[in-house]
Amino acid sequence: MTELTFAQIDAFADRPFAGNPAAVMPMDAWLDDVVLQAIAAENNLAETAFLIPDQSGRADYELRWFTPTVEVELCGHATLASGHWLLSNDAALDRVTFATREAGVLTVARDGAGYAMALPAYPPSPVEMPELLAALGVERGEVLRHAAGYDMVVLDDGDAVRALRPDFRALAAIGDTLNIVTAPGTDTDVVSRVFAPAVGIDEDPVTGSAHCVLTPYWAARLGRSRFTAFQASARGGHVDCEAAGERVILRGQCVTVIEGRFRL
Repeated sequence: MTELTFAQIDAFADRPFAGNPAAVMPMDAWLDDVVLQAIAAENNLAETAFLIPDQSGRADYELRWFTPTVEVELCGHATLASGHWLLSNDAALDRVTFATREAGVLTVARDGAGYAMALPAYPPSPVEMPELLAALGVERGEVLRHAAGYDMVVLDDGDAVRALRPDFRALAAIGDTLNIVTAPGTDTDVVSRVFAPAVGIDEDPVTGSAHCVLTPYWAARLGRSRFTAFQASARGGHVDCEAAGERVILRGQCVTVIEGRFRL
């Protein structure tokens, strides 16, 4: 029997039962992809992060992410959770780097009571997608897209974002994209919700990678590089966002809620 270390961590949260839960599973070497996918399905969380020591010299660790149904190219909240797990278990570390297969090298560093995470910036461009507006149940909105697989709709106010009742089957039929809806906030500068039914997640609680798109857009619109954001899911989560050229810096806290062993 093989045993793997397992931790469930609420990312972008300052208390249990908030933010976005991720499983973090450090290993010595990669298991077969079929096994990794089966573990992620068993965990049944939006993301399971698997990491092994990096032997190439690019970073401290290699990092991959799986939903219950597919491997994804970038996941922000599970990266933050992975950084939290490593940094909280080694007081001598101030930062940790991750080599990924599609998103380059990512960094998580201590930042006050939480962490600062550097991800790639994905500035979106305007497109026409009436089918997306129809699936979301909105009559009009600014629609933008980034080729990495992100569609974003900008509405006039946060109440409209919170009131959305999307047709998830119609959203999934559009394709394997992350569907972001955003507007100016009240308690924060920006409010958003994120849907990904094509990969088995109707609504994601707090989505780090979505803020790779939100950050360059809102930084330009607000006329400043740093702003506050709230993802208005049932669990909810705050993200401090900063545009830094080709990177975005996302700040947040994490809480470890479960630690244990996964037996194969």
